[in-house]
Amino acid sequence: MGGDAMSPYAIAAIILLLGFAGFLAATESALTSISRVLIEQLESKRGGELLRKFSLQPAKYLNVILLVRKTCELTATVLLASILLRNYPSAQAMSLTVLIMVIVSYVVVGVGPRTIGKQHPHTWARAGIGVAFFLAFILGPVTKLLIAIGNAITPGVGFRTGPFTNEAELRDLVDQAHERGLVESDEHEMIHSVFELGDTLVRELMVPRTDMVWIEKDKSLRQALSLALRSGFSRVPVIGESLDQIIGIAYVKDLAKRTLDHHDAENNERVEQHMRPATFVPESKIAADLLKEMQRDQIHLAIVVDEYGGTAGIITIEDILEEIVGEIADEFDDGVEAFTWISEGKARAKATLHIEDLADELGIEISEEDFEDVDTIGGLMAQKLGRVPIAGSTITVGQYLITSERPVGRRRRISSVLIEKESAGDDNL
Repeated sequence: MGGDAMSPYAIAAIILLLGFAGFLAATESALTSISRVLIEQLESKRGGELLRKFSLQPAKYLNVILLVRKTCELTATVLLASILLRNYPSAQAMSLTVLIMVIVSYVVVGVGPRTIGKQHPHTWARAGIGVAFFLAFILGPVTKLLIAIGNAITPGVGFRTGPFTNEAELRDLVDQAHERGLVESDEHEMIHSVFELGDTLVRELMVPRTDMVWIEKDKSLRQALSLALRSGFSRVPVIGESLDQIIGIAYVKDLAKRTLDHHDAENNERVEQHMRPATFVPESKIAADLLKEMQRDQIHLAIVVDEYGGTAGIITIEDILEEIVGEIADEFDDGVEAFTWISEGKARAKATLHIEDLADELGIEISEEDFEDVDTIGGLMAQKLGRVPIAGSTITVGQYLITSERPVGRRRRISSVLIEKESAGDDNL
């Protein structure tokens, strides 16, 4: 009879435990759904300050909510089992316990409260954040101990703050939102690109050394402006004795202002007199960290150096942003054909056309020695010139003059070349 008398108290305890577990589930759902923007808006209201603290260390509070919720559910399961064992055979009592608790936990603790928490995140977050802070204050050390034990017995590297709130879960939420049509395809790709930026090295995004446009320090302002206008770059690295000795950056606006204010400076003054300091970064730096530094210091271009201190390339803030938003197309790219005759003895071709295909189109022979280690017209021009071709650069191949045309795209690469047959009296063959 004593056991039966305890049943009403046990049932009441089960209801309270499951109700509290449901409240915690709704709180957890609301806290994981609320945005930082909404938290800032609620900061002046009740619970707003606690929500701001939660946003700084979400794992600390979500982990303890999970611990207490699981404890409530398991305790309710044990109490229900003890009641049923007094009235039913063991096997039947255990089966009923599992069946009842699965249904009740799924509906009362799972679906219902979580749905409400997501529907009204600001209300539930403000209501539950105080409880979360109290639980974290009381049980915080227990949570840390349990996470440490779990990491110790788990193979591989564990998570210091627990595996319950991490990037993988957030990525999964983004994928689910995309599948439900809440996030467009391009937005979905952009969000994942932001995550990947944290694992991307500068060397993967930089303009390599072979594609750099630079100018010697002793060149005149007129020569520097001509190079900038022909290449399409507003900032050009200035070198000393070699490309591994970059001493500064020439800004077109500085050179143009100087020549406008002092016309004689155009030919009498040198680039090194008007350059700005260069910023150097290691090629192993994380791109996301560099982006923050460039925004903070208002830097648009940095010189990338390798482990030996040599110049590996350059990187701009646009290079990093392009990794997030995708390739930035040029509005003037008119889709040049691979090769087309304009008139007799004059043709236009893509800079990416293979040299052997060019020879076939022109009906000439080009020895392999002439294009060793390169495959395209653009590569051949760079090899013969000893630097990146810019608009107006010219080389001779057989009886033809090949002139690079305007650059396209953000990196200002030559997209097409003009091919003209030399006059019979020309002796540059």
